[in-house]
Parts: sequence; C-alpha cells; structure tokens
Amino acid sequence: MNELKARVAYLQGLSAGLDLETNSKEGKLFNGIIEVLGDFADYVGDLEEGQGQLEDYLETIDEDLYQLEDELYDHDADHIHDSGNYVEVKCSGCGENVYFDSHVTEDEDVIEVTCPNCNEVVFVKDESFEFNDEPEALEGQAAGNNPEQSLEQNKDVI
Repeated sequence: MNELKARVAYLQGLSAGLDLETNSKEGKLFNGIIEVLGDFADYVGDLEEGQGQLEDYLETIDEDLYQLEDELYDHDADHIHDSGNYVEVKCSGCGENVYFDSHVTEDEDVIEVTCPNCNEVVFVKDESFEFNDEPEALEGQAAGNNPEQSLEQNKDVI
C-alpha cells in the first residue's frame, strides 16, 4: 500500500520536473492520470485495511467456533461413552455412527431412528422387535432388512 503511494508521489515529482504547463493538453492529461492513480492507491489501501480487519474477525470467530465444537463434542462423546445407556448403529447410507437412547427399545410404540446426516433409517422397532436383557444380543429390524436378520451386523452396544 505504501509502495503504491510512494510511486504515485514519484510520478507527481517527475511531472513537476517536466515543467509542463498545467493548462496545456499534455499537462492536463498527466495531472489527471496522476490524480486517478492517487485515488486508486488510496482505494487499494482502504481495501487492504478492510481485508485485514475481516481476516482478524474471521480468525476470532474460527477460534471461538473451534472452542465450542471442542467443548460440545468432547462433552457429548464422554457422555455417550460413560453412560452405557446408548446404542450405536452404523448408518448403511453414509457410514456414520448413530447413537440413540437404549430406552427406545423398551417403548411399546413403533419407532424409527434416522441418521441425522443423510436421513436414512438406521433402526426400526416395531411389533416384530425382540429385546433380550443382554445388550450384546439386541436384535431388531433395520430398514431394508429381513425382520429375522440381526442388527448386530450394523451396530455395537457401548
């Protein structure tokens, strides 16, 4: 930025050293060009300053978001892994692990659990659902699977 202003100032000095009449056609042209170049240098300087402020602001937001994600996801991951009251099912659509409360298996209503990433149904509890007291033996019907097939191939109990 300072380099542009310095170069415009140099051109102004050269123009003054040429002793061109300011009222002549050439003098008016050179003065007009140098004036426009000065305006461009000022405008570019303002843009650089604004860009720097935006970069600082964006960096601050990024750091804050990183801290929030770190607190949120670390807390959620600790809660899920520590509680033991959640069932983990791998989504056949996107491959992400989906966690849901194991109390869903005790509900008498028909329940579908969908993946929050791709909205694929990852677990269905309906009238054909059977639940053993042992979490490792949890069986049910996954969307698109035969009701007799075990969900064990798609999930692990934490």
